[in-house]
Amino acid sequence: MGKKKKEEKDGLPVSKCPDNMAFKQQRLPAWRPLLTAESVLSSFFIIGLFCLAVGISWVVATTNVKEIRISYSDYCSDCTKLRENSSNSETPCSCTINFSITESFKGDVFMYYGLSNFFQNHRRYVISKFDAQLLGRNVTNSESIKKLGYCAPFSVYNNGTPIAPCGAIANSMFNDTILLFYHPDASTKTEVPLFKTGNTWWSDKNVKFSNPKPKDNLVQAFAGSARPPYWQKPAYELDPLDPNNNAYINEDFINWMRVAALPSFRKLYRRLSRVDLFSDGLPAGNYTFVIDYNFPVSKFGGRKHAILSTLSWCGGSNVFLGYAYTVTGAVIILTAFVMLALHLKKTPKKKKPFFAR
Repeated sequence: MGKKKKEEKDGLPVSKCPDNMAFKQQRLPAWRPLLTAESVLSSFFIIGLFCLAVGISWVVATTNVKEIRISYSDYCSDCTKLRENSSNSETPCSCTINFSITESFKGDVFMYYGLSNFFQNHRRYVISKFDAQLLGRNVTNSESIKKLGYCAPFSVYNNGTPIAPCGAIANSMFNDTILLFYHPDASTKTEVPLFKTGNTWWSDKNVKFSNPKPKDNLVQAFAGSARPPYWQKPAYELDPLDPNNNAYINEDFINWMRVAALPSFRKLYRRLSRVDLFSDGLPAGNYTFVIDYNFPVSKFGGRKHAILSTLSWCGGSNVFLGYAYTVTGAVIILTAFVMLALHLKKTPKKKKPFFAR
């Protein structure tokens, strides 16, 4: 009985008792702020002024961003009607859109494509991919693709041939081709040089995506697989002239695979190569978009946009966050003034001593 008492302490086995340390016994020094009127009001004023400064700076920077946005679904109405019929998906269709830039776009210029009413945030759509396959593994292993089931129904064809890349995200890849031309005068037409690489996150290009082996012979690497149903060409022909931008490491493909959070979104397509006439940016003048129209949007009521934009320290043309900071800062400062007035009103005044009256 005495031995049992020695083995226990406060009803617990000695082995389970926390060590007699300041950390384990919760005796560490702690600091608990005393919420006085002075500290609370000063915190409100500091936070409010900070939000107000960030908001105003954001709005000023964003308003200096130059952007031109063209909804080309209407301009390419003939192609839109053609793409409504899936049997015409192999028939080429292009359209031309003329527009003008009244003020030069100085500095770096970026080209985006935009989609409206396209829900990339649907849960079944978001998970419809095979990450191991995108890393160059199990490209032709139909059993591995079917086992996970994420890619269904775009995983394997009826004859058992695996789809590479599989899944709904890859199958619905945006495949319009957009070229930009500049007209320095009425009789001259110059193609604007654009970079098609360097437009993705480093982690995506070098970590999340990789081509299957042998990487120097992609035709052999993808042998035994088939392109997605909606694709016009296999993965190894996305950019056959550039081995560092082909198949799974193609930057248009990588940008599309990073799904958008909202149904209306834009994705980076090209960057201006600042050489010759365009060393300072895009000069003011007449321009033309030449678009190979392949991506159908009429069936789900969507719209497509071609966007040219400059950037500021806070990104592109998006004033919402600036307005949000400004309104938040103004509300916090207003609340601080109300609290200050109530504090002064409710604080009892000290009576003066009799001899000081």
